[in-house]
Amino acid sequence: MSTGAHVFILLLTVFSLLFIVRMVRRNQLPSRYALLWLSIGVVIAFLATFPSVLDRIASSLGIAYAPGAFFLGAITLLLLIVVHFSWELARLDARTRLLAEELAILRADPPRDPTRSPVSTAEDQPVDH
Repeated sequence: MSTGAHVFILLLTVFSLLFIVRMVRRNQLPSRYALLWLSIGVVIAFLATFPSVLDRIASSLGIAYAPGAFFLGAITLLLLIVVHFSWELARLDARTRLLAEELAILRADPPRDPTRSPVSTAEDQPVDH
């Protein structure tokens, strides 16, 4: 890859990292996911700055084409992220269902206030205007 392409990838990565930091500061992205994406951005910036590292990693894995090793790692990482988000979605779905059931129970049978008497008072009567 040419030097210009490495510089472009590095600049794109820096802008992406700044965007992630901006989202965290505005509370649009939880910090646990920000750490994941910032870590990925740092690795990509490192590989864009020092492309020979990716060549050495690819050759140690027996992969002749270094970008192929990069895409293999990226696809594997993205697969793990999708599995994690699927697990998180299932957990939140179960929690939402439980909260909806509890709300339905509370609306169907509101709790009785033991301090109030069962006899209605003047305050409970509607006022006609």
